[in-house]
Amino acid sequence: MNKRMSWAKMAGQAVTHAALIACSLVFLIPLYWLVSSSLKTDAQLHAWPPVWFPSPLTGEHYVKGLQFIPFPRMLGNTLIVACLSVVGTVLSCSLVAYSLANLRWKGRNLLFLVLLGTMMLPGQVTMIPLFVLFAKMGWVDTFAPLTVPHFFGGAFAIFLMRQFFLGIPRDLSEAARIDGCGPWGVYHRIILPLSKPVIATVALFSFMGAWNDYMGPLIYLSNPENFTLSLGLAMFNSQYGSFPGQLMAVTTVMVAPILLLFFLTQRTFIQGMSTSGIKG
Repeated sequence: MNKRMSWAKMAGQAVTHAALIACSLVFLIPLYWLVSSSLKTDAQLHAWPPVWFPSPLTGEHYVKGLQFIPFPRMLGNTLIVACLSVVGTVLSCSLVAYSLANLRWKGRNLLFLVLLGTMMLPGQVTMIPLFVLFAKMGWVDTFAPLTVPHFFGGAFAIFLMRQFFLGIPRDLSEAARIDGCGPWGVYHRIILPLSKPVIATVALFSFMGAWNDYMGPLIYLSNPENFTLSLGLAMFNSQYGSFPGQLMAVTTVMVAPILLLFFLTQRTFIQGMSTSGIKG
């Protein structure tokens, strides 16, 4: 009987893994096509039936594609926006989440509900008022509209961090208070060191959002000197869309850092996501 149950369990696991592998292939095929197309010759790009395995491999599309746009400057602009967004999001959201999860004050649950309500507000509703506000402040065509708002918190990141902080045993905070730690001491001596998974998760989400953001730079940036990679890719597509190999190469270069970052942090990322809903 036990042997039969063991075989049934193994068969179930095999079916589950086969289904997961099949689903992963569905998502990996477009990525493979992107990378392989960037390494094909022009003849292979226009061949029919399609060439799935390019031979010989060529890197000329990368050389030519990165010459058409000022890639180093756009990369620097994108890194500035992304890094400032990460710093602002982690600092502001962790402070707000700590207050909502660990400090007792009147109206905090109501404020948390209002905060969650803002997640239902589409970005298109606030787009024009924000542009008018930033224009009056003289921030248009600078990185300020793309970075400063992150220093005032974000509802989704606050929600994730609050849920994680609620899962940290309160005995640790109480013990720290008995030893003389105030709220700030508990925050940076107890809460933050124990919250590396959720901090990494929020940082990764913030970095990916800033790296891939197209609408924000399109609205607020007009000087080509300030363009980010997303705007550069759109500009390249409009001017050199008839060169698919070079377009694929530039797109691969833009996607590669995000993929590398995710694979390096996937364990921490998954841990942060899976433990952010322990307590409501």
